[in-house]
Amino acid sequence: MIRIYAGPNGSMAQVKDITEGCWIRVVDPMAAEIASLQQTLNLPPNFIADALDPHERSRYDMENDSILVVLRVPVYEGEDVPVQYTTVPLGIILTQSHVITVCSRDSAILQPIADGKVKNICVAEKDKFLIQVAFQTARQYLKFLELINMRTNEIEEELHESLKNEELVKLLNLEKSLVFFTTSLKANEAVLERMQKGEVIKLSPKEAALLDDALIETRQAIDMANIYSNILGGLMDAFASIISNNLNIVMKFLTAVTIILMAPNLLASIYGMNVDLPFQHDPLVFIFILVMSVWMSIVIAFLFLKRRMF
Repeated sequence: MIRIYAGPNGSMAQVKDITEGCWIRVVDPMAAEIASLQQTLNLPPNFIADALDPHERSRYDMENDSILVVLRVPVYEGEDVPVQYTTVPLGIILTQSHVITVCSRDSAILQPIADGKVKNICVAEKDKFLIQVAFQTARQYLKFLELINMRTNEIEEELHESLKNEELVKLLNLEKSLVFFTTSLKANEAVLERMQKGEVIKLSPKEAALLDDALIETRQAIDMANIYSNILGGLMDAFASIISNNLNIVMKFLTAVTIILMAPNLLASIYGMNVDLPFQHDPLVFIFILVMSVWMSIVIAFLFLKRRMF
């Protein structure tokens, strides 16, 4: 799918044809669309393919008069998958006349820009557009990190009353998301630091200040991801121990009950043997066995209570 946005004086409107100074938003394109874009815009053959590679790391590349910057952006996979939050590469291609963004997913980062909700952004200022995308990426990471923290708190409440492993598996999946986020954020930080040094684009004072803000947001997201990951790891260890301890308590209780019930079973087994036994012809022997069984059970239960076996 290809959408084209253009407009004078920094405004943003969707248009049908590719014009000079427009933004071409490419989402999960077909092979024919990729070939058409490469031929129309004279793009390097690997730029679009690299941006669509799900395993592509954050980096930048220059070829001819085009610049490719790849950033890992966060995406929400949905409620029905084990790992709900992950990352995908987003490629931003800067040419002499156009800005092209390429992603295999319809990222929520670009939609506010397309809707005109991001202030002071203009497609004609390609370098500033790139930095704004990096800034919005960091903000999206922070938003998702807050959602992960809220989900962690919900699972923690469920764990207080659980003896199953389902909640621990949910925490493990959230920890995977945090690992994906931390790795991608650090790679994005390295690219932004190179941009700050002027290796990728030449920065004006305003662009340098905006890039500093993007770096600050990215580093804040890295710190939050590390903090949440440490909390989540400690939480998993603590509740794994709690679940194991609860299971031990249940097993100890069942063992104690089994031992208590062995006393009546022992007497009944003895007097059920087909041999001569004391008092076996006494009419009160049944009452005697019953009383002895109850008394032995009470004594054993009292000993267990005294030793805090229950």
